[in-house]
Amino acid sequence: MSIQDIFESMDYGPAPEAAGEALAWLVDRGDTFGHFINGSWTAPGKGFESRNPATGETLAMLSQASADDVDAAVSAARKAQRKWTRLSGHERARYLYAIARLVQKYSRLFAVLETLDNGKPIRESRDIDIPLVARHFYYHAGMAQLMEAELPDAEPLGVCGQIIPWNFPLLMLSWKIAPAIAMGNTVVLKPAEYTSLTALLFAEICQEAGLPKGVVNVVTGDGAVGEMIVNHPDIDKIAFTGSTSVGRKIREATAGSGKALTLELGGKSPYIVFDDADIDSAIEGLVDAIWFNQGQVCCAGSRLLVQEGIADRFYAKLKTRMDGLRIGDPLDKCIDIGAIVDPIQLETITRLVDEHGGEGEVYHANSALPETGCFYRPTLITGLHTSAWLMQEEIFGPVLVGTTFRTPKEAVELANNTRYGLAATVWTENINLALDIAPKLAAGVVWVNATNLFDAAAGFGGVRESGFGREGGWEGLTAYTRPKTKTKTLAPISPFAEGKDLAPSDGLDRTAKLFIGGKQARPDGGYMQAIWTRQGGLLGHVGIANRKDVRNAVEAAHKASGWGKTTGHLRAQILYYIAENLSARAKEFADRIDAMTGKRSGNKEVEASISRLFTYAAWADKYDGQVHGVPIRGVALAMHEPVGVIGALCADETPLLGLISAMAPAMAMGNTSVLVASQPFPLASTDFYQVLETSDVPDGVVSILTGDHVELSKTLSDHLDVDAVWSFSSTDLSADIEKRSAGNLKRTWVNNGQARDWFSTDGEGREFLRQATDVKNVWIPYGE
Repeated sequence: MSIQDIFESMDYGPAPEAAGEALAWLVDRGDTFGHFINGSWTAPGKGFESRNPATGETLAMLSQASADDVDAAVSAARKAQRKWTRLSGHERARYLYAIARLVQKYSRLFAVLETLDNGKPIRESRDIDIPLVARHFYYHAGMAQLMEAELPDAEPLGVCGQIIPWNFPLLMLSWKIAPAIAMGNTVVLKPAEYTSLTALLFAEICQEAGLPKGVVNVVTGDGAVGEMIVNHPDIDKIAFTGSTSVGRKIREATAGSGKALTLELGGKSPYIVFDDADIDSAIEGLVDAIWFNQGQVCCAGSRLLVQEGIADRFYAKLKTRMDGLRIGDPLDKCIDIGAIVDPIQLETITRLVDEHGGEGEVYHANSALPETGCFYRPTLITGLHTSAWLMQEEIFGPVLVGTTFRTPKEAVELANNTRYGLAATVWTENINLALDIAPKLAAGVVWVNATNLFDAAAGFGGVRESGFGREGGWEGLTAYTRPKTKTKTLAPISPFAEGKDLAPSDGLDRTAKLFIGGKQARPDGGYMQAIWTRQGGLLGHVGIANRKDVRNAVEAAHKASGWGKTTGHLRAQILYYIAENLSARAKEFADRIDAMTGKRSGNKEVEASISRLFTYAAWADKYDGQVHGVPIRGVALAMHEPVGVIGALCADETPLLGLISAMAPAMAMGNTSVLVASQPFPLASTDFYQVLETSDVPDGVVSILTGDHVELSKTLSDHLDVDAVWSFSSTDLSADIEKRSAGNLKRTWVNNGQARDWFSTDGEGREFLRQATDVKNVWIPYGE
């Protein structure tokens, strides 16, 4: 081809990246790898091939870890953690800094090896993944340095089991290892079976950095190895990135184990284009949103929502742009679309598109495919209704599905009509519209006039069935730390035995109802429970709530969702008003608590309850988000949002203080709640709803049920419209709640049978506020 021909066609010529150094690195190690345990390599064992998906060629043989290998890795991590956590933050920071420098030193080797192993274009490995890896270690070196000063009440969790996916092998490694070791934890990491090579190269640079033995351990293998890590009794924390179905199994497997858990799971992220958007820019953003890494991205903008008035023009321009995308050898710097990671994934994508039912118009890019390797053309499917299979299910490939909307309200409804909630993109030239839409979207990350912006300073993670927890930023550190508190076992508390005199002492029948939707309601089952004093006197009766009462309370909570849109100032006023009205009846409540519990702590508990209401009234308009210092010309706003509907099993031992300690932070942060009162001593809670009735609390913001904690916890945990369940019950319900919560992957906060001092700072503060909020990061670039 002559120079004149090139200028006439403007076709890109080949620009191959040399793979010699990466292949030589493999050859020097015999193309065979063992595991990295306790700072050294094990002898290679029986295992599996790691293949180049672009050519099908075998790159190396990897070892399948056994139970003994996992035990050895966990044992090494446990031994190392004792010394590692005793190092100063500065000492740990020096190691992370050294790792960051070495990632930069070997950046080309990492990039080429990643592309060979994964199939992504070298431009993406070289220009996006590897620089972000270094950034995460630099950033968390700083966090290690600051930990003692800025997080004085936090301590590491211990040994962390980390399981990462194949779509961003080294980047996901950095997201997990960097914050974990910065905070003083040690790690057992399992890379994805398909793409383990850069994790093994990373293990080598840990040796070069002089990282103490056992701080980072890497074991390779299939899902069975991940299962061994999840179930290992000496691991304190599991961090998993992968599919929602596997995440659900991990939630069930870890239930009741006391293991901390973060899950970053699947998505079906909406890409919303309004009619005033810069269409050409929106299309370029969409190319990045869905065809970056061949669409094998959990937050891919795979669900296009375009305003009806520009839809035809937008689709026409998009198809033209699709036809210009270059598919081929991922090591060619001019390639846009690389290889699908494995023939199994390619078959899955092909099957989902071919068998989707024929709905809509399917358009495949007019691009030639290589004769060998795992490649799939960029695909657009339009005209789908919102409940269509492909509009709801994650494809994890270069397939974009789309529909249209007319109004901003409809756009939000369509965007949120999914079980996922990982990310979203909004394109509009109207910044007022963008900032109105972003808070309404059910997503952990929202990009405005941009897409796929990531940085170590800004947390990433989802809501709903996209998982829970954040990676990156200050908010990501809570995933690898816990408060410095000493706990003791919480003994179950039983109600006092039935007395002989069945008549109340004053002759008046006192039967308390449930409190649902701002009204007193008789229990659906029609049954009551007698409450006795220590001496056998009858104090009164309370209703026994059942699953239908829970249903009614949850429905009322959802009807009151506007509470989350009120100002912090208004919520503070109402909490202060509750405290004022409780104070006016302080003696009455103190006497009731003394009579129920048989103690003389009523006055102390009432005063603590009033103080707690003041505490959260104070916090209601002060628990601010952040503006993250991300390396773009723009800002990333970390916004605190209410979790939604919280079901709470309140503390038995402090019947009033325990209820208020759960209710007040939930209210302050804009949540609605369904509270299950102290089972042995419920009358303080049923008296308290009289205070709520006179304190301007909107109907449905708080519902109070009485009854059996075991039965009501099952219903709350199973309920798909409950967003979080807390348990402070003296009956250890932790395992059952966590297992049942896997249904919709709701957040849980359970006591694991450990006591909490409700009268101390352990019973209030930032931990409660964190549990009552999600962090949404909204990225807003600015400038021409």
